[in-house]
Amino acid sequence: MRLVGPNGEQVGIVSIQDALRLAQEQDLDLVEVAATARPPVVKVMDYGKYKYESALKAREARKNQAHTVIKEMKLRPKIDPHDYETKKGHVVRFLKAGDKVKITIMFRGREQSRPELGRRLLSKLAEDVAELGFVEFAPKQDGRNMIMVLGPHKKKTEAMAEARAAKEQRKADASGASGEVEHAEDIESGELTESIESAEPIEAIEAVEPAEQAEAVVGAAAQATTEEQS
Repeated sequence: MRLVGPNGEQVGIVSIQDALRLAQEQDLDLVEVAATARPPVVKVMDYGKYKYESALKAREARKNQAHTVIKEMKLRPKIDPHDYETKKGHVVRFLKAGDKVKITIMFRGREQSRPELGRRLLSKLAEDVAELGFVEFAPKQDGRNMIMVLGPHKKKTEAMAEARAAKEQRKADASGASGEVEHAEDIESGELTESIESAEPIEAIEAVEPAEQAEAVVGAAAQATTEEQS
């Protein structure tokens, strides 16, 4: 069999006993990587580490994999303008996320005899979201309903990448804003400390005034006593 070393180097054609011995000497595993080759190819490796790294790669691939999702939005032919704007907002959000949107117009009673109302509403919606999506499936009557499918201009992977970038940017802005607030608080704290240290000792100044008043009263009393004796 052909033996490949742990670092990918070609050892050459050896017997299975020699391959096992080399793997045991390095405290590694002997793994068959190409059983149909002639001669078969085996490799010396840490099989546990190999399985762990393979699982990590598969998980990362699933994380970045884009699944096509079809959202559905149901409307009535005589929908209220406010409700229409709300429904259109949902359609815009779906298209921005890279998802397809199935629009269903539900007819009831006599509305079934006026399918032009549904086509007119679907055409208006397609025009309103033309910057984000396109008509992938033209309006078609299906029993009591009329169906149209909108496809996004952006691919799902592009929308996911933009969403992650926007999330990271919001985190960066939030951390920067918190740092500015802490810096402003430090400046205010420093200014307050300086103002306290530079303030005049008002209490000491005010405490001198009563002493001066007391001396004046004593002096006046002594003068009055002297006048009475004279």
